[in-house]
Amino acid sequence: MLVSENQKTIIFIVVAFVFSFLMRLIWVYQFNGVSEFQFNNQFMINTNDGYYWAEGARDVVNGIGQNTDRSPTSSSLSNLTAYLFKLLPFSFETIIFYMPAFFSSLLVIPIVLIGRSIGKIEVGFIAALLASISWSYYNRTMVGYYDTDFLNIVFPTILLWSIIGAIQTKEDKYLLFTAFDVLFYRWWYPQSYALEFAFFALILIYLLYSIYKNKNKSKKLYENIEVFYTIQLISMMLIAMIQLDIELRVMLIFGYFMLFRQTRWHKHLYIMLVMILILFVSTGGINPIISKLNSYVFKDVLQTTGSDIQLHYFSVMQTIKEASLIDLETLGNRISGNSIIFIFSIIGYFWMCYFRPVMLLGLPMLGLGLLSVSGGLRFTIYAIPILSFAIAYLVVDLSSKMKEKKIQIFFLVIVTSILLSPNIKHIIEYRVPSVFTNNEVKVLDRINKVASRDDYVVSWWDYGYPIRYYSDVKTLSDGGKHSGRVNFPISFSMLSEQKISAKMLRLEVEYTEDKYSLNKESIPKYKSNMENIMYDYGYSNSNLFLNSLKEEIPLPSKTRDIYLYLPVKMIDILPTIALFSNIDLMNGKSLKNNFFYQSEDFKNAGSKVLLGNNIFIDKVKGLINIQGSEVNIKNFVITNYNKEKKLEKHIQVLNNNADLNIIYMKDYDRFLVIDNDMYNSMYVQLCILENYNADIYEAIILTPQAKVFRLKI
Repeated sequence: MLVSENQKTIIFIVVAFVFSFLMRLIWVYQFNGVSEFQFNNQFMINTNDGYYWAEGARDVVNGIGQNTDRSPTSSSLSNLTAYLFKLLPFSFETIIFYMPAFFSSLLVIPIVLIGRSIGKIEVGFIAALLASISWSYYNRTMVGYYDTDFLNIVFPTILLWSIIGAIQTKEDKYLLFTAFDVLFYRWWYPQSYALEFAFFALILIYLLYSIYKNKNKSKKLYENIEVFYTIQLISMMLIAMIQLDIELRVMLIFGYFMLFRQTRWHKHLYIMLVMILILFVSTGGINPIISKLNSYVFKDVLQTTGSDIQLHYFSVMQTIKEASLIDLETLGNRISGNSIIFIFSIIGYFWMCYFRPVMLLGLPMLGLGLLSVSGGLRFTIYAIPILSFAIAYLVVDLSSKMKEKKIQIFFLVIVTSILLSPNIKHIIEYRVPSVFTNNEVKVLDRINKVASRDDYVVSWWDYGYPIRYYSDVKTLSDGGKHSGRVNFPISFSMLSEQKISAKMLRLEVEYTEDKYSLNKESIPKYKSNMENIMYDYGYSNSNLFLNSLKEEIPLPSKTRDIYLYLPVKMIDILPTIALFSNIDLMNGKSLKNNFFYQSEDFKNAGSKVLLGNNIFIDKVKGLINIQGSEVNIKNFVITNYNKEKKLEKHIQVLNNNADLNIIYMKDYDRFLVIDNDMYNSMYVQLCILENYNADIYEAIILTPQAKVFRLKI
């Protein structure tokens, strides 16, 4: 039975979609029944940022939200989720958990269609299989990875398909497809502007080439169908990219489209293009072209405030993994599964473009993906559809050289399986846990029962979104608000003594709220809270102000409660947290680094406890040997939880004049070696030792997973 091209297209899309979706269910199979990753018998998501969109969707569903709580109630993902929740008979948690697996698998549709457009539908099918489960794409679209990423590649791949269709066929429908894809892509992901503009620039180059090619022909350029159509395509893209409300852009798109269906308007094509360009520029169209990329590509270690009080802060971009540099091997793994396949994919792209020049239109996505070498691993996903096409084209082309059809099919099956195998292996081994465990979420759920929506829960920015989702409170920092000036007071509070810490927290919260106040008599002089605090307290030198916190100073009136959320696992990032306050704000120079060393891979060897890295505890001498140097120990502390889950601590003072302390956290099988400043810090005293000043802090929740305290001042 002969299968039509349409039937074959549908079959390939359905098979590729089912394959992609089922591969993402491997994680569910692996962790089915693991209660640690479930809350209220529902799987929890595995990305911090997901809780941001979930908060917005929750508030949309409940019809609540205010400007000062940073809930993204107007975001596309939150509103789509809320709509699906109202439409589908599933729980909210089920929807946000499985949405990434479903929507990311839609990528196979434009990929198969592109294959059909270039006359190689088998290439599209193989490419769809490869792209849908490629290492980097899977990591950012697996079940539970509830984020905008699950459509961030689908939209530009649809855009590529519509532009290829436009260039090849000159059919009017592709003008609308292109315009509306740009429209919805921007609605979904406002940072898409740079990639949209790259596509626009490539089509502009094609237009200039077309004009040059047809310049010597007798007819007017606007009467040349290639030039005329390409100008329309560019005009439609520009209209869709204009910085106006989406409703206005929809009206302009349809208006332009209907206008140029009338031949009497054709001679005014250039005038209309100029008018659109003027509107594009005048509405700020040029400004945001590379603004988002700049934050990842051009990273400064220090950030200055730019005001008359020149404060210097540590840049958060240096600590974010997704914005860090990656090597070529990692690049190859994340895009193609391994370096060898990646190299053949690059070769395949040149080969494909030689025979199908229209695939040069994929350069914006390929270029952005390869930019990840300097811009960070998050961009690798953009190159995946293009290089999946490239290797698939190469394989199909090689198979076509074989004489017998059966041998061709056998070759394609074997080679495709080989290409898929490293990515399938990665999926099986990539057992990412949920952001929080069941017991950790129980703590946040208990906060929700004691705190109001106007109260603040302070923690490091990594935990900001989950705190707001589960506890329904405000936070000082989160995944979208963690610049150096935001992180400094939190870092300073975590690593200062308890009294100083509490003062800084009260100042930071009240000054943050003051910015939101609708009734304030005067606008704060500076953007930074620290600068406003210094100004109000009469200091121009940050060091003098910070020293003043050791004394009694008048604090702002308490307008709300402040809670501290201190998870034990924050120990792992404590050195990173310290970077943000271990700095002289006046000149940006680092201060004395705290000594911090932890060991979970230690051995008890008779008279010694080997901590690794040539560091060991000499039990006989009561010293610690650090790479050949013997150092005195001030406090040797052992902590453990009894049957009632109450913390017990045994403190042995060995040398009051020493500067290093050892804490053996027995239940966690972990040793900490820290200096006195770190030992006396608010975080260590409250979270690890539960040694808190009852005049300043009230213990609300004390569990082995996390501690919650309320400020009394």
